[in-house]
Amino acid sequence: MTSNLRPSAQGSFPSGHIIQMDRTGGTPLWMQVKQWLTNMIRTEGLSEHDRLPSEAELCASFQVSRTVIREALAQMVNEGLIYRLQGKGAFVRSRREEQTFVGSTVGFSGELAEKSQSVERMVLRQEVILPTARMQRLLQIGPEEPVVVIDRVLSVEDIPRAIVRWAMLERVVPGLDTQPLHNRSLYDTIARQYGIRLVRAERWIEAVSLSAVDADLLGVEPGHAALCVESAGSSATQEAIEYYTAHYLTDRSRLRFSVTDQR
Repeated sequence: MTSNLRPSAQGSFPSGHIIQMDRTGGTPLWMQVKQWLTNMIRTEGLSEHDRLPSEAELCASFQVSRTVIREALAQMVNEGLIYRLQGKGAFVRSRREEQTFVGSTVGFSGELAEKSQSVERMVLRQEVILPTARMQRLLQIGPEEPVVVIDRVLSVEDIPRAIVRWAMLERVVPGLDTQPLHNRSLYDTIARQYGIRLVRAERWIEAVSLSAVDADLLGVEPGHAALCVESAGSSATQEAIEYYTAHYLTDRSRLRFSVTDQR
């Protein structure tokens, strides 16, 4: 995509410019819009809390439908690049804000990425299986209860940061094993497609040495140190429906959590 479009001193975009899109079908249009806007935030002078163009302005500039624009913006919100205010528009999120991983139930992408960085996702496995013994125990299900499993490598700025092996009860996300999830937020997908919101999670953390397989996926030597986070998440009905393990390279990123005295 090429364009002479640049942000103004106030962070808004001049109108009347058409941004060329690749319409051959190789890359989804929403992803092209997201990549272009992300690049503007990272390299072209947009500051914290600058306002992005309206949906109508973006539709005109990219010559795409409002559905495409909304998908691109939704993905950017999920990754922590922008925030939206009802009736006012979308704005660049502050780079100084920190993300909490262990103490929250939101998705990996927004927690993993530093502000104004993009998260790439590579799907390793996406299928329906019978649960492992550990899944049965933490989700309190029987051995015949099918689960959807999705294994992915998450990278920031093309550098692998984490391997996430995720599972959810198949009956609450039927068909998720066939949804296109390459470079798409998993949590945004289950929220919008299935109306699922996780409200509670129990997590365990331990230091581990990476197996040869995981080390190869993350581009390090076998035995490299990492943090393993194991989690069981519950829905608004307090039913345990999600399980995952995530291996993080802490020399490439760090995790933060907060503790509250509830006495």
